[in-house]
Amino acid sequence: MRAARLHRYDTTLAGPEYLVLEEVPDPVIREPDEVIVRIEGAGVCRTDLHIVEGQFRDRVPVVLPYIPGHENAGSVAAVGPGVQRFRPGDPVIVYPQITDGTCLACRRGEDMHCENGAFPGLTRDGGFAEYLLTKERNLVRLPDGVSPRAVAPHADAGLTAYHAVKRALSWLKPGDSVALIGFGGLGHIALQVLHALAPVDVLVIDRSETALKLARELGATATIQAQDDPVSELRELTGGRGAAVVLDFVGEGQTPQQGLAMTRRGGAYFVIGYGGRLEVPTIELVDQEKTIVGNLVGTYAELAELMELVADGRIKLSVTYYPLDQVNQALRDLRDGRVKGRAVLVP
Repeated sequence: MRAARLHRYDTTLAGPEYLVLEEVPDPVIREPDEVIVRIEGAGVCRTDLHIVEGQFRDRVPVVLPYIPGHENAGSVAAVGPGVQRFRPGDPVIVYPQITDGTCLACRRGEDMHCENGAFPGLTRDGGFAEYLLTKERNLVRLPDGVSPRAVAPHADAGLTAYHAVKRALSWLKPGDSVALIGFGGLGHIALQVLHALAPVDVLVIDRSETALKLARELGATATIQAQDDPVSELRELTGGRGAAVVLDFVGEGQTPQQGLAMTRRGGAYFVIGYGGRLEVPTIELVDQEKTIVGNLVGTYAELAELMELVADGRIKLSVTYYPLDQVNQALRDLRDGRVKGRAVLVP
């Protein structure tokens, strides 16, 4: 099969070629519950750029070369003898973490914290290829009329945004304000999830006028240009109080300090994007009872819930498609902020 593989790290992201397109052996089923998925769409994520940079080389046991790609959807190509719920041809989206189902975290429904998990595209070969090896536990059957390639980014971007919004609901009351920092792939999904689940005002902060235009098209209450003074502007728009919840999809540069400053007393600052640092006087957390929340990908059950919202037409993705042989162009466009919404590779 054709696959795009990472052979060396590029710590400066100078490019222009990050991955090498080459022929590799097709995956082979060796365990009864394994499934091979024919990839019809693989989302391109900023985490893929962080992988190329080598940010994970000391955190996960990966051996180069390997295939990135953790946002995968397609159709079942082959199943192991123990697979009961899926047959070849079934359209599916793939939950990103391969889980054992028996550890305490899995039994609590916290799939993303599986004690014995593997993460295709991060710790083993992923979906920037024609086929992906995974397990039956990871497959979510797509509702009728939902195209695999159109929803592939929901396997991580959509699921992460959905998970963050669901967790944020405990801080929100009708009429509260939520700030979204960064309105790319995750941000534009989070806005729609908020509209579906909570009667709140949503204020969007971004550097890109294209992103802010999309936010207004999707019904944002207000948009704020990040290059100006976003903290002061947000506080003015919220009567000086700040936002009940701040969802930071950037997590680097000035956004951690700005995000916490935008958070009102008793509110919560969610760290979703990463790469930067957050330093805060502990007295601020005590005096104002602010909460800082780290946010990983969501659960298998949440991915199934999200697909129901997609099938109902309540969540729509803005997608730009690239053929697999343009994987490096997709990564460059993502690096340079030229992707509106989410990029998807189509083998």
